[in-house]
Amino acid sequence: MAQKPSIPKGTRDFSPIEVAKRSYIMNVIKSQFQLFGFHPIETPSFENSDTLMGKYGEEGDRLIFKILNSGDYLNKVDEALYSSKNSTKITTKISEKALRYDLTVPFARYVVQHQNEIDFPFKRYQMQPVWRADRPQKGRFREFYQCDADVVGSTSLWQEVDFVKLYDSVFAKLKLEGVTIKINNRKILSGIAEVIGASDKLIDFTVALDKLDKIGEDGVKKEMLNKGISEAAIESVKPLFNFTGTTSEKLDKLRNMLASSEEGMQGVEELQFIINAFKEIPLETATLDLDVTLARGLNYYTGAIFEVSAPDTVKMGSIGGGGRYDDLTGIFGLKNISGVGISFGLDRIYLVLEELGLFPETVAPSTKALFINFGEEEAFYCLKTVNMLRNDNIIAELYPDNAKMKKQMGYANKRAIPYVVLAGSSEMNNNTFTVKDMQSGTQKEMDLKELKELLR
Repeated sequence: MAQKPSIPKGTRDFSPIEVAKRSYIMNVIKSQFQLFGFHPIETPSFENSDTLMGKYGEEGDRLIFKILNSGDYLNKVDEALYSSKNSTKITTKISEKALRYDLTVPFARYVVQHQNEIDFPFKRYQMQPVWRADRPQKGRFREFYQCDADVVGSTSLWQEVDFVKLYDSVFAKLKLEGVTIKINNRKILSGIAEVIGASDKLIDFTVALDKLDKIGEDGVKKEMLNKGISEAAIESVKPLFNFTGTTSEKLDKLRNMLASSEEGMQGVEELQFIINAFKEIPLETATLDLDVTLARGLNYYTGAIFEVSAPDTVKMGSIGGGGRYDDLTGIFGLKNISGVGISFGLDRIYLVLEELGLFPETVAPSTKALFINFGEEEAFYCLKTVNMLRNDNIIAELYPDNAKMKKQMGYANKRAIPYVVLAGSSEMNNNTFTVKDMQSGTQKEMDLKELKELLR
């Protein structure tokens, strides 16, 4: 017996209606990217391993899908290395390429390779799939699309302001109200680590803090202790675990906490600039919230960091995120190029819109009329008409087979096609068509002009 086919966990097939809904979201995002002055690029689905490894932290590196070398990939592994069973060292010998983990690092590589062709500041958007060897769960897949927009070559905080507005604009167009754009600054986190004497544990500190909403205060404390952060240091950041108040009140608390840290105070002032902008440029539907626990466990963020949360009524992880990176291209040899970017989580946005019933009814273009096939001569008469309708952007089809009428009508019913068009010898002689309304069951004979008007 043939084995039942399946697909890998964390991947999905998409039906025609699902593809249409995904395209709807992507078209909205793309239209706003273009409205804000971004230009499209594309990069390969896989990169050289050394392009990706070491750019996402230890946790991210573990989630990168490695691609085995072609041919006899074990011939470069000597017996001693093979016997050691050290998977990390063996991997470097048998895998030189990997599926991209995100779109930002490949974009940094693109900028460095094409720096002489680019006009800075360079604004690009990219909408392509990425892959992560993650544990599949609701809203988390191993293959998924990212929709990114980045600007490189400018340190201006007006870029951050523009990205907040871009987020707001996209979700307003999708009619998704109640979205929260969380914002923080890695300089603030560095400042906190500095004032508590844990600067050497900055990454461990930020990764643990970022998990507060998932594992709670006790879980974060336990993880920090396990990473070697002292109990005294953890006690001194206790106020962060319940950091409430208005945005202004939160900024004042941070100023008091970070008074002795120059870097921390710089982060506070950068946030103040961004937040002040929206006193004059109000957001349409989203809310901007300062979340001091927001860390995003990626090594390359150096300034503002963003994370977008779905409305409270939907249990879902982040549906977008990003931030400022001052030295990302430096790892590829291009120094002093600052960048900032954001990403939209297409798959999670899809689940949110589906749960809230926010997809338009007209999201999937559907066939307006099915022409019945009575035979070769009648089919040719109908097909000429189908082509004329298509020239007027009216979706019409000819049933391909000269099958029984019941089967053809049943096909129209199953696909919810509103009109069936019949043309036999009588209609062909009169240059007309008999049109059946599948909902009311009524029929009417009409010419081509009347048919076009009906189907429009």
